[in-house]
Amino acid sequence: MSIHFAKAAAVVLMLIAGAANAVVSVQDDGGNTVTLAQPAQRIVSLAPHATELIFAAGGGERIVGTVGYSDYPAAALKIPRVGSHQQIDVERIIALKPDLLVVWLHGNSERQLEHVRKLGIPFYFSEPKKLADIPTSVERLGVLMGTEQKASKVAIAQRAELARLDAQYRHRPTVRMFYQVWGKPLYTLNGGNIMSDAIRLCGGENVFAKLPIPAPTVSIESVLLENPEVMMTGDRQAEKSGGLEMWKSYPNLLAVKKDNLFSVDADLVNRAGPRLIEGAATVCEKLELARSRRTAKSIVQP
Repeated sequence: MSIHFAKAAAVVLMLIAGAANAVVSVQDDGGNTVTLAQPAQRIVSLAPHATELIFAAGGGERIVGTVGYSDYPAAALKIPRVGSHQQIDVERIIALKPDLLVVWLHGNSERQLEHVRKLGIPFYFSEPKKLADIPTSVERLGVLMGTEQKASKVAIAQRAELARLDAQYRHRPTVRMFYQVWGKPLYTLNGGNIMSDAIRLCGGENVFAKLPIPAPTVSIESVLLENPEVMMTGDRQAEKSGGLEMWKSYPNLLAVKKDNLFSVDADLVNRAGPRLIEGAATVCEKLELARSRRTAKSIVQP
């Protein structure tokens, strides 16, 4: 090995070591600045959507602990559990010696998180509110993990898909719809939820968007009064109607008349993670089907 080559190799190694130990800093979804002395190597993810975001950003192998329902991608199933998003095992988290916690802003126990915060473990609060926040989250987590190159490629592809959907459906006729989270009691989502952003992207209008509570309960009577053209829910068996069968007893309901009771894969729409973009495309297809039925009916009328 020549002296010049040896010197060059030494410089490269120094640059790599410097990059590995460089200070990294981003802003989280709570508006807080998160600064790490070096890229995170041991991460505890306290929400299923956060686990998916970390994997998408190229850091799945750095997750040393997560919570129940963190089941995607398949590799996530092998990660040790530290509880659920509502109840975490603080002692187990401490034992894992994480250098970063990725936390669901409004889904994790504030009391428990405060106890962990006092230990000095950095927090990144994750709660994407719009579809455009998903690629941004991937990029930010990539910075915190030093996986910016992988994260950037994923974010670019995600933004391209969102742009495609926007261009395809931006000027389509509006479809008023009801999104059913749960049937008993009857839960829906207001306009501030990221799912409502997906509905807007597809040219849909959430009939309960103006309600102040993020996941409000509504009455059957209020749904009948709104008389939506489409009713949709998330279900893990997408071919079934996922609890929408109850509405078939109201034959005068517009969505029932037009056979617009749609179930979409719950795994694609119930988490504010990367797969929600794929879920949005499915929602758009369902609303376009409803538009085609509207047009077909008008054609057969005299």
